Amino acid sequence: MKYDFLVVGAGLYGAVFAHEAAARGRSCLVIDRREHIAGNIYTREVEGIQVHEYGAHIFHTSDQQIWNYVNQFTEFNNYINSPVAVYKDELYNLPFNMNTFSKMWGIRSPQEAKEKIAAQIADLHIAEPRNLEEQALSLVGEDVYRKLVKGYTEKQWGRDCTELPAFIIRRLPLRFTYDNNYFNDRYQGIPAGGYTAMVERMLEGIEVKLGVDYLEHKEEFDAMADRVIYTGQIDRYFDYCEGVLAYRMVRFEQEILDCDNYQGNAVVNYTEREVPYTRIIEHKHFEFGTQPKTVISREYPSEWQKGEEPYYPVNDEKNNAVYEAYRKLAAKEENVIFGGRLGEYKYYDMDKVVGRALEMAEREL
Repeated sequence: MKYDFLVVGAGLYGAVFAHEAAARGRSCLVIDRREHIAGNIYTREVEGIQVHEYGAHIFHTSDQQIWNYVNQFTEFNNYINSPVAVYKDELYNLPFNMNTFSKMWGIRSPQEAKEKIAAQIADLHIAEPRNLEEQALSLVGEDVYRKLVKGYTEKQWGRDCTELPAFIIRRLPLRFTYDNNYFNDRYQGIPAGGYTAMVERMLEGIEVKLGVDYLEHKEEFDAMADRVIYTGQIDRYFDYCEGVLAYRMVRFEQEILDCDNYQGNAVVNYTEREVPYTRIIEHKHFEFGTQPKTVISREYPSEWQKGEEPYYPVNDEKNNAVYEAYRKLAAKEENVIFGGRLGEYKYYDMDKVVGRALEMAEREL
């Protein structure tokens, strides 16, 4: 059978594009080399709990059109992301707000917090930050940096903050209100029944093949469609001819516990470098679960290697230059469109992925 579009990748970008194409009467085949749809937002039911298999995903946006669009496919609950950070035996609210500062310094007013941070920044005399550590110190001062930024960031990137470029942290939001809502967006929540069910509804009536690798059967698949929407790794598509792009990846250690509540919050960050994982996710709290058991996931960041699942692009100058070479090659591919986090080598929040896919669909269809 000949299709109008072959969509490589059944994640959010691919599912949105395929849905829009099918709605306009175009034929689509969606393929994915994994054995499931929904990409990294895939959720799986364990002990009656929707487990975020590839890390916590909270949908948030200030774009009403995007919010209305995803609400076609699911009902969102009213979950508010309010992480907690653990440093040694101390517990702090995130994002950095008056609850954080009150706990750290025993103060109550926003003015006291501002003066404390400003005094610490002034004492450091950092004119031009030479690395991430100096950049962060010049934004939040010594105490917040040492307790809540340094160790966590070094675990995320696998190297000392003094070895990381300053531009990685352009800003660190300081909120001088007693507000633990991590996001400033107007709309926020988790899909009832998980993200997989949401993506299933997007792909209703569309042919999907799982466990197949497009690049291993490229000629065969290319012959099946007029156009290809490719959401995989752009460097792998071109057989790494311009070099291998760097990613950070995450290893998840999942555990079912015979208790109804392990940590009292969905997301708890561990900011000491000596603790090997960056955070523990307790999945039931995303949907206010009352199940008798609970499921937790510890997250261990690491360097990505070929053959493993890439997560976060490392958008430093070196990798961006390599990507630019691939982007120029991609522009010459007449019947292939590259999109999404891996296809564009850029980290996107979920609402931005939806927006990009809709933009592409509007241009193509």
